[in-house]
Amino acid sequence: QVPLVESGGGLVQAGGSLRLSCAGSGRTVSTYAMGWFRQAPGKEREFVAVISGSGGLQYYADSVKGRFTISRDNAKNTVYLQMNSLKPEDSAVYFCAARSYVSGRYYDPSIYPYWGQGTQVTVSS
Repeated sequence: QVPLVESGGGLVQAGGSLRLSCAGSGRTVSTYAMGWFRQAPGKEREFVAVISGSGGLQYYADSVKGRFTISRDNAKNTVYLQMNSLKPEDSAVYFCAARSYVSGRYYDPSIYPYWGQGTQVTVSS
């Protein structure tokens, strides 16, 4: 019902930057809270950032605070993740996810009913 498509991943050197995009279909995601999660091989999916439907609320994992910025353009049904000062430990498949509103358990991937297929981010040292 709410297809999400991530893009913008790639290979970057440590200290570099990437901007990920997550696009929804039509206007179906324009009012949803949208989050970013990542998963490295052999590890559990972990929370990265979330933004409320209006963009007024933003929460980040401690590991990315000060380096990553989540934003959205509701006219385009798109959420972005600007990643600066990338580290090798940021390497993972990055997924976007959507739900109706920001929950107190925003960090829990199990509460998000809609997911994209992921985009690979590789940071070389």
